[in-house]
Amino acid sequence: MSVHDDPMFTLALSLPTQRKLQVALFVCPGFFLPDNIGLQTVFGLLPNVDLHLVWKNRDEIAGVPRFTTRATTSFSDCPKALDILHVPAIPPDMMEDEQTLAFLADVGGRAAWLSGVCGGALMLGAAGLLKGYRATTNFHMHDQLAYYGAIPTKGNVVEDRNRLTSGPVSGSFDLALRLLGRLCGDEAARELELEMEYAPEPPYGTGSPELAGPEMTARSLQRMAPLIEATRQVGIRASRRLGIG
Repeated sequence: MSVHDDPMFTLALSLPTQRKLQVALFVCPGFFLPDNIGLQTVFGLLPNVDLHLVWKNRDEIAGVPRFTTRATTSFSDCPKALDILHVPAIPPDMMEDEQTLAFLADVGGRAAWLSGVCGGALMLGAAGLLKGYRATTNFHMHDQLAYYGAIPTKGNVVEDRNRLTSGPVSGSFDLALRLLGRLCGDEAARELELEMEYAPEPPYGTGSPELAGPEMTARSLQRMAPLIEATRQVGIRASRRLGIG
């Protein structure tokens, strides 16, 4: 028996659905694990959920930080009708990978819900899935959402129709619980929030530019400058490709 079959690791919430939910989490070389972990925890703990880690193949993947995994489902085997397609932060070069963009545009265009955490929001934009939608991402790259025709909007989680986007790490849990509420009702989401004892108390209170102040924020922007610029160049090229502006 695997832990996935062990009732100790499954929360027997009463979900108002008779069919299995199809949830796909995008993974790739260099993907940022914390941006997926909220979705993987929330939906992986529930009955009646098929949880797919999706990539081109099932070869070993080196994620970030220092995390090795394998996809469970290839692009070709991914269900065509997903309840959720979720994308975490990924390396800038992945945002120009033609096979990946085609997959996300195809499957994402038919998914009931789309979500992106941190740079995953930009990846959704690169696939043409955020045109005309309000969206957010991490503060380092928030202005770059405009390259993809999105409407940059401040917020921990931004929901616009069937698209949800958030900042990194804890945003993954906040976004996941919202999605559970949309799909299975607020009561199920409330109960799972309790079962996980999800009540963050950050020890330093510096988790946003507004809280950290200008000096610390400037240092963070300086450290991230090479990645910010690389992502900006991808966005400029994507803007031309998508006919934005």
